Amino acid sequence: MKKEKQRNIFLIGPMGAGKSSVGKYLASRLGMDFYDSDEEIEKRTGVDIGWVFDVEGEEGFRKRESAVIAEIAQLSNVVLATGGGSVITPDTQQILRNNGIIVYLNVSLEFQHDRTINESRRPLLQVDNRQEVLEKLYEERSSVYEGLADYRVLTDNRNVRVVVEDIVQWLKK
Repeated sequence: MKKEKQRNIFLIGPMGAGKSSVGKYLASRLGMDFYDSDEEIEKRTGVDIGWVFDVEGEEGFRKRESAVIAEIAQLSNVVLATGGGSVITPDTQQILRNNGIIVYLNVSLEFQHDRTINESRRPLLQVDNRQEVLEKLYEERSSVYEGLADYRVLTDNRNVRVVVEDIVQWLKK
């Protein structure tokens, strides 16, 4: 692995990019611990993400998300799948940069739409104009993902194993 800062691997990217699936397999493959920021929030609050959004709004959710990411980033030997919007805050960006390597799982809008079409657990997509929301989020966040990433992987039409092997090969370089 590269540099000392690579004791952790942070997966960033939009919803539907495969961060949780890739993260679980990558952690297993590398003998690391896996965390998913959304799952951690649910464990700590005892309710699902949708409830947190409903009661606290996106701002309240983002505060919880930032706190969870900051805490997990202090651990060693972890793969963390972050929420799609977690990288919005400069504080979280800095925490990720300072505590591990950042892998951007990119997905085209077409594949993202297909992968999230039946999702009921994504609060930002509980709207009639899902495609417009996906496009807006892509426009707002894609440059942030690109700017933060140490490595970028396209996940369109690729299974988890292939994506993980791509990341592993890059880590060996």
